[in-house]
Parts: sequence; structure tokens; C-alpha cells
Amino acid sequence: MEIIWNGHSCFTVRTREGSVVLDPYEDGKVPGCGPLRLEADEVLCSHEHGDHNYRAAVRLSGKPCGVQVEAIPSWHDDVCGKKRGPNTIHVLSAEGMKLVHLGDLGTELNNGQIEALSEPDVLLIPIGGFYTIDAAQALEIVEQLHPRITVPMHFRRGRMGFDVIDTPDEFLSRCTNVVEYAGNTLTVDPDTPAQTAVLHL
Repeated sequence: MEIIWNGHSCFTVRTREGSVVLDPYEDGKVPGCGPLRLEADEVLCSHEHGDHNYRAAVRLSGKPCGVQVEAIPSWHDDVCGKKRGPNTIHVLSAEGMKLVHLGDLGTELNNGQIEALSEPDVLLIPIGGFYTIDAAQALEIVEQLHPRITVPMHFRRGRMGFDVIDTPDEFLSRCTNVVEYAGNTLTVDPDTPAQTAVLHL
């Protein structure tokens, strides 16, 4: 399984079964992130905000996507969507592994969600706060779900990201087995060791 971070919360996931783009952003919607021009078999969006739902950025192959997808409803805020609406968590299953993309999760998980998401091989988790859960809340969810590999997203670094969200520093300072990658691609198989993987554009 190849996981490519395209910036913000957008990832391309390539597997033997097919390819999926998650949460593509509209041109100019995310400071410091260039336009997306991607290809995949399927595109999934966690919610209908412009920095997560620009389906036009993805040219679809027209082939059936063999990746199994489960959608789990959640909220973009801590008041049942009254501020920012709903959020969909996507669970991708392929190559005998499970990947969870939390989208713009803005609240703690309930027991049913924890059970459904438990022990993923890869967890893509927002950590920047303000619009989503913050570093402390993200760390609590990591402890609840026990992912093998954690990949932080939706944060500010350098010129990338919104001014109101945090850098990954606080989150990473409290993580173990942090691995910094020189690029934006992570290849995962059943033997990939447990880690917090930090990708760079």
C-alpha cells in the first residue's frame, strides 16, 4: 500500500486492488498548497467544505475500485454539527490492511466508533485544532484506537496551512517512534514497524 500526502488532509492511496483520493482541496483554498491534479479510481470527501471536497481535481479512471470502503458518520465540531456540520470517517480495506482517514473530526469518538475503527494499520488523523481536534485530543484517540502507523494531517508548517491551526510540534513531542520522511510518500506492508510517520511536501 502506497500512501501519498498531497497536503492538508488530501491523500492518494494506491493498492493492488485500486486507488483512492481522499479529501482533495480546491485551488487556492489552503495556504501554501499548490493546485491538485490527481488520478484515481475513486474519490472520497469527508465533508462539503472547499478545502476537502474538490472532486474536480481528480480524474477518475472509469474502472471499478476494488478497495473496500466503509463510511462512518461523525461530527466536524463538538456540538453535533451545529457549528460546522457533519464529517465522514472513511475506512479503506485493501491488501489485508485497514486504513482510517478521520477527515475533519472535531470531537471525541463514541464507543461505537472506537469499536469500528479499532487497531487500524494506518490512521490519518487531524491534529491542528480550531477546525478539528487538537493535539491532546488526537493523542487520546491514538491511545483508544491503537494504530500501528499514525500519520498526522491538517496542521500548519512553514507557509502551509491556516494561521489559526497549530504546528505538529506538540503532538509529535508526545509521540514515540517518530519517523521523519524526506518526501510525501509512505509505503506500508504487514511488516512495516509501528511508528508515527511525518511526511513532507
